[in-house]
Amino acid sequence: MKNSKRTLTTGFGMPVDNDLNSVTAGAKGPVLIQDAHLTDKLAHFDRERIPERVVHAKGTGAYGYFEVTHDVTKYTRARFLSEVGKKTEVFARFSTVGGEKGSADSERDPRGFALKFYTEEGNYDMVGNNTPVFFIRDPLKFPDFIHTQKRNPATNLKDADMFWDFLSLTPEAIHQVTILFSDRGTPRDYRHMNGYSSHAYMWYNEKGKHNWVQFHFKTEQGIQNFTGEEADRMRNLDPDCATRDLHEAIKKGDFPSWRLEIQIMTPEQAEKYRFDPFDITKIWPHADFPPMDVGRLVLNRNPENYFAEVEQAAFSPANFVPGIAPSPDKMLQGRLFSYHDTHRHRLGSNYHLLPVNAPKASAMDSYQRDGAMRLDNNGGAGPNYWPNSFGGPDPDPALAPPAIDVSGLAARHAYELGDVDFVQAGDLYRKVMTDSDREHLVGNIVGHLKNAQKRIQLRQVSLFYKADPEYGTRVAQGLGLDMKEVQRLAGMSQDERVQATQQ
Repeated sequence: MKNSKRTLTTGFGMPVDNDLNSVTAGAKGPVLIQDAHLTDKLAHFDRERIPERVVHAKGTGAYGYFEVTHDVTKYTRARFLSEVGKKTEVFARFSTVGGEKGSADSERDPRGFALKFYTEEGNYDMVGNNTPVFFIRDPLKFPDFIHTQKRNPATNLKDADMFWDFLSLTPEAIHQVTILFSDRGTPRDYRHMNGYSSHAYMWYNEKGKHNWVQFHFKTEQGIQNFTGEEADRMRNLDPDCATRDLHEAIKKGDFPSWRLEIQIMTPEQAEKYRFDPFDITKIWPHADFPPMDVGRLVLNRNPENYFAEVEQAAFSPANFVPGIAPSPDKMLQGRLFSYHDTHRHRLGSNYHLLPVNAPKASAMDSYQRDGAMRLDNNGGAGPNYWPNSFGGPDPDPALAPPAIDVSGLAARHAYELGDVDFVQAGDLYRKVMTDSDREHLVGNIVGHLKNAQKRIQLRQVSLFYKADPEYGTRVAQGLGLDMKEVQRLAGMSQDERVQATQQ
């Protein structure tokens, strides 16, 4: 029997008007801090687990350097990118996303790809994944998404109904789902995978001219993935296979490396492009924005103590240096708040003083004082306020990023649902994957989706069908679903599809 209709509320009992779209300035953002529901939801989510990371709990790391190989000074004033041959110390952390600390390295899951550059202008963090897109494009959905990838609150077991119910109700996820259930969802190790910024960022030069940029770290070891069967076997043979591989490779001098490429989009191109260039569920096609080389990342030193240097490492996409700034990407805007917030919860208010997180090539000279575990002289006798006339550090207005125009009604702007969300997933299936890739993709999906309720299977398979009819047909056949029903659902609007597949 269905429950009577209930109204979603905040933790304080206030009714919520919309739980899918953040309040933004105009349809394309950026997100407004006045959205108390968003910040409350994210802040509560950041504190749900103690002390393990909420996401990216299982991981490993290493030190190395980044070397500039190509001149990019026409695009950015960042000093660590200012001349060919310049090297900057880097700490990298790789991770799985959804699993707990004791989970296996070979699980089907995106992989975190986080880099901390210790530059002379402060630390710059690039916090990405091994995939160029993500499941969702609004930060208000993130806590719910991660809940579905974790454990059922009643059984404490992984739950296919939760997993696929959310994804089948979130059509924008179809691109990332297709990547996840291909062999790219089970990398052989961390050395043989790429890393992506996923988000677009602003690069601006000395003259204040800006462009939008995406980062692609291409492995020089070549791509290597497990098949689904190989990944299943490795979970039993060596659940720490990727952690072990990275440590042992560096120990014996086989230093892994990646080539950094960037894609550049001008502000004028962004205004007129055929889809929202700040939608993280979409790639920028290489034919439209050809990648160009920037530099080379090399990892050549293992940490001496895992807890001190890997477990306590904290990255944030809000850690910028002059020459690099955020874009209006809604997911990025949410992350700018949430990462620092969760680190303060997990590690304490002074986590930035821990050696792995502290700047190495620049001074730390701020008015932040006090707090638990303050490890330095706490600013000594210097002033703890600004403005002051006692010789404290001054802000430098010349370092401000270029202003961008922001306009629009402050409201929860829903994306217009349409076929655009299915185009790139369909292209990936038809144009990029080999016959073997497609066979593995379908088999992996069927093996997981078969554990969900039939109504959820039908709803999800209809999305695969919308991306590509062959794609949806093969998954439907593997699950023994009625193709006429799949086609009927695929022809509906999202709201109609949801209504038709409710309990």
